[in-house]
Amino acid sequence: QVQLVESGGGLVQAGGSLRLSCAASGRQFSRYAMGWFRQAPGKEREFVAAIGRSSGNTDYEDSVKGRFAISRDNAKNTVYLQMNSLKPEDTAVYYCAAADRRWPSILINDYNYWGQGTQVTVSS
Repeated sequence: QVQLVESGGGLVQAGGSLRLSCAASGRQFSRYAMGWFRQAPGKEREFVAAIGRSSGNTDYEDSVKGRFAISRDNAKNTVYLQMNSLKPEDTAVYYCAAADRRWPSILINDYNYWGQGTQVTVSS
């Protein structure tokens, strides 16, 4: 069992930055690939970024490539999402998720555990 708690969301102006954190408790954080997803009002939850067990394996949704960066610190049981050059369309609840697999995945159904989400609001 893995418990995930996100933090770092908030209100920011367009062009600004935020760093989301996801702290994991439970066993063997390093065995899990980790992902970030987001859900805007009235829309389905969508993939944002993922990282495999190894920090060298990452994947990004096209609209965030070059602006967002996912990283992990296995010693701290934490995964991060650095978000730069934020746009109003990035406004959503951001969720952290853990998948019992080696490689990053863009698929919601591959993830076994989810956090409660943190709100990110980007004003124009």
